Amino acid sequence: MQQQPVRRLLLNMQRAVAAPTRNPRLAVVLGRLLATAFLICFATGLYSHFLQQPLPWMRFPTWPANLYQVTQGIHITAGIACFPLIFGKLYTVFPNLFQTPPVTGLKGLLERGSIALFVGASLVEIVIGLLNTYQFYPWPFGFRETHFALSFVIIGSLAIHIGVKLPIIATYWRKRDGYAPALAQSAEEQALVDAPLIDAVPPALQAAPGVRQAAGLTGRLFRWIDSTPSLDDVAPEDVAPEEVVAEEVVPEEVALSETAPADGIDPDLQSDATEPQSRASVSRRAFLITIGASVAAVVLLTAGQSFAFLRPFNVFAPREKGIGPNQLPINRTAAAAQVTKTAVDPAWVLTVSNGSRSQTFSRASLLALPQTTVDLPISCVEGWSQMATWSGVRLQSLVAMVGASPDSALTLTSLEKEGGYRVTQMGSEYVSDPTTLVALTLNGETLDIDHGFPARMIAPGRPGVLQTKWLSSLEVTS
Repeated sequence: MQQQPVRRLLLNMQRAVAAPTRNPRLAVVLGRLLATAFLICFATGLYSHFLQQPLPWMRFPTWPANLYQVTQGIHITAGIACFPLIFGKLYTVFPNLFQTPPVTGLKGLLERGSIALFVGASLVEIVIGLLNTYQFYPWPFGFRETHFALSFVIIGSLAIHIGVKLPIIATYWRKRDGYAPALAQSAEEQALVDAPLIDAVPPALQAAPGVRQAAGLTGRLFRWIDSTPSLDDVAPEDVAPEEVVAEEVVPEEVALSETAPADGIDPDLQSDATEPQSRASVSRRAFLITIGASVAAVVLLTAGQSFAFLRPFNVFAPREKGIGPNQLPINRTAAAAQVTKTAVDPAWVLTVSNGSRSQTFSRASLLALPQTTVDLPISCVEGWSQMATWSGVRLQSLVAMVGASPDSALTLTSLEKEGGYRVTQMGSEYVSDPTTLVALTLNGETLDIDHGFPARMIAPGRPGVLQTKWLSSLEVTS
């Protein structure tokens, strides 16, 4: 049989990594879970993106007040759950990496190209998403733009991959459809794998039918090795008398029966593929339990930053509830925003304007207005959130003082020197909500400077980055 070294190597690798847990049924099961997690991340991610960059016609619900707390908590939690799911999925399909030939036609190209794109984009997406929760950005590109763009690459490549693999998915969708063999190789492929592993043929076997000598440099090298004299080839006169050992003469037919099988090929040159395979393998049940436990662990040990009932198990998440000024965590400090002087300046005023009409308010004058107390969460894009008690002036009242309708939209400006959220837009749905406040106190205490002293915005259902701190002006835009 003519040797095909690369193909044989790939087929042997397939056989070496075959296991009961590596089969189409388990690949379909994990694929369903992984696709669900990515679709959840995609939907909740779109919601977060358009909250921050709405299209002109978009309006968002302000009730329930913790809506963004829930959606973004689910977004981060599902993203973290993708880690064990994607690694489990890759484990089940690992033998396909050694498929031979690597690509078969347009369908094969779409299959391999889509999965390569999906895996690459997914790993980048979930890794940078995880690092974003720690506010660690060791890359030269913008996180938000890249994270948003990659989500479409992931969903698009996933759709192509599902379309290509739909027949297999349909076959193994239900448990009663059963499990395919861990490894399916054709008779020709098995024959190639089981063929004697011979590169340089010993002289005694060169005449055997179907056996060919390896050509080229490799063949010459092995012929040279085989031609090197051994102790058996050394002349008797070159060996000391005490080293000469009497040899027992064995009849040729007896020697053949003891050293070689009937086909005349040395057993050491034969493949051991016919021997029972005794290597240990992980059972399907143990594998699924491991994946399930891994997902449960990463969710349980990180979701406490988003969901209060899981707070006791918050081990790995970067934020803890109740820790920080006013018993509330912070992301951006006054020092980072460069407002440590301007925020405490006695001359500070909040300017509210509506066209040519405007009015200014000092902190003392804001405190003299009717105060409203509400319970609203701070819900950050990094996934952490916490409910808090805020007191301040209703935004409805302030815009009414400059003759604006409660259905007006606003531009909010901060004292910050720079930053992507120094100026933000607020839709009319938030302005008209009675729980939207210019907050002056937090959890019964004067607003800490790191939480936006002298005044900040707090509204229901808004990302934390849009709850503008260190307010400088409110401008009616429509």
